[in-house]
Order: sequence, then C-alpha cells, then structure tokens
Amino acid sequence: MTPDVALSGYDVSRETIERLSHYVALIEKWNPAINLVAKSTLPSIWHRHIADSLQVASYLQPEQRKWVDLGSGGGLPGLVVAIVAMESCPELQLELVEVDQRKSVFLRQVIRELALNAQVHTAKIETLSPQGADVLSARALAPLTALCAFAQRHSKPGGVCLFSKGAQAEEEILEAKKHWSFRLEQATSKTEPLARLLILREIAHV
Repeated sequence: MTPDVALSGYDVSRETIERLSHYVALIEKWNPAINLVAKSTLPSIWHRHIADSLQVASYLQPEQRKWVDLGSGGGLPGLVVAIVAMESCPELQLELVEVDQRKSVFLRQVIRELALNAQVHTAKIETLSPQGADVLSARALAPLTALCAFAQRHSKPGGVCLFSKGAQAEEEILEAKKHWSFRLEQATSKTEPLARLLILREIAHV
C-alpha cells in the first residue's frame, strides 16, 4: 500500500509524508538487525504502523509542551508524533523511553536525521524520574493495570494518556478498574478492526 493510499484519511502535508517516508526507509534498513517491527508487517508498514500511529498523533494540541512515549521500541507512535508535531506543535518536546540500547541508538539516529524535537531515555519506566507529561502514550507495551501505574508516576495533574489496545481491551479495562479509577473514552481503530485507542484521564489508585 502506498503512502498516499494509506494516509488518505488523514490531514498530512506533503512535507510530513516526506519525513515519514524517510523514517520508514530507516526502519526497513535497520529492521533485519534489530527487529523494530515484525518482519511480516513490513509490506503493510504504512497502513499497519504509520497510519495506526497517526491516530494517536491526532490528539496533538498546540498547548501541549511535553509528550512522553513509553516503551518506544522502533518509535511507534512516538517518532510519528514527533514528525507530525514539527508543523502542528513545534514547541512540543517528545521524550521517548526505551530500555533496549540498540533500539535507543536507532531512535537517536532518526531524531538526528530528521532534526526532531525529541530525546531518548534509555531506562526502565519504573525507575525513570517522574516526567510530568501533558500526554503519555504507549503502544502494545503492558496490561492496562501496569500502564495506570506508569501514568501515575509520569503524568502531570490534568494530563491525558493514550494507550493503544487490541481485542483484549475490555478485559484489561475490567481488571484495571479493580485497582484504579479513571475517566475513560474509547476510539475505534481505523486500521485494525478489533483494536481501539483508550483515552484515560484522572487516574488514581483505589
């Protein structure tokens, strides 16, 4: 699937598509050595990974100053958010948290080549100093109960959390509610029929 087809439902400039294309080329170059994304998903990378991450990036707002992406891996959605933010929210600082050293090297390479307003923390989420994030994102990282604990540590009061989830989302929500209270919205994924984006606010331990 070509970028133009995969991104047809998104308001993305030609310049942003060029930066995303550069990023995709780097994923394809590095993937055999580091396994940034599943090899089977490379042919559909624009739909499966880039368009999917753009759903998260659609929550960018001009007043946001700090966005923290947990377990960034190959930069999905964090680097996609940083690329989109270059035009829509140029003052936004992206903080990418990734414990794997090799993936961190990749993330820094993309940041350098595209001159993104982002930095990488090679650290465990649990031990990283509290970040005070306006927005916290995570994609395929951990069960919602664990994500709520991360959010309590790294979100600022009034912050929003964007967690991409698959078919088990409802079970994770029910389990998380045993330990946490939160205000929840859900958005159905445009790229994966059973997936959804969980938008959480006001997370507190119960």
